[in-house]
Amino acid sequence: MKGTLTQWDDAKGYGFITPDGGGDKVFVHIKAFGLRPHRPYVGERLGYEEGRDAQGKRRAQGVRSLAMRAMPPVPSARDRGRLLLLVPGFAGFVLACHLLWGLPNAAWGAYSAMSMATFIVYALDKRAARTGGLRVAENTLHGLALLCGWPGALLAQELLRHKSVKPAFRRLFWFTVALNVLGFVLLFTPLRQWAALRF
Repeated sequence: MKGTLTQWDDAKGYGFITPDGGGDKVFVHIKAFGLRPHRPYVGERLGYEEGRDAQGKRRAQGVRSLAMRAMPPVPSARDRGRLLLLVPGFAGFVLACHLLWGLPNAAWGAYSAMSMATFIVYALDKRAARTGGLRVAENTLHGLALLCGWPGALLAQELLRHKSVKPAFRRLFWFTVALNVLGFVLLFTPLRQWAALRF
């Protein structure tokens, strides 16, 4: 059978294929794809065998890509290297703030602990994506990034190549980074006093 992947939930690892000959959509799980170099994406042309699950419902098996459409663009190694520079760059900024105005030890601890925890959660989610296990909700990943874990999230995205392509996810991720950095600036630099007088 041949068809097009017309629905895909990357967080849950399943979607639906619309057959070329028409008819009802066919359920497909990430496990049916086997080992492949990239995640499934909406619009991908697929070949598959139609089977039944334990409840007798139709589902795709032995799915393979027909490579009729280019994959979504992947950041180059140079771009990934530049993005990773943000982590030591922010660490240098935090150190400068500490030397100039002093920072509570809790600030250092929060970024270190949350970044480590976030990296681990990304790694577990990537493993679940490969094995078809229980995925971590994207809102949870964004929440960890907002709560001081974005350096660890960025490292995981670029080093583990996880959640590094999906445009909607990346846009919201960078929004959480901007909010976190803005919050840091307002809390730990003289800008806090200016903002208090201004507003």
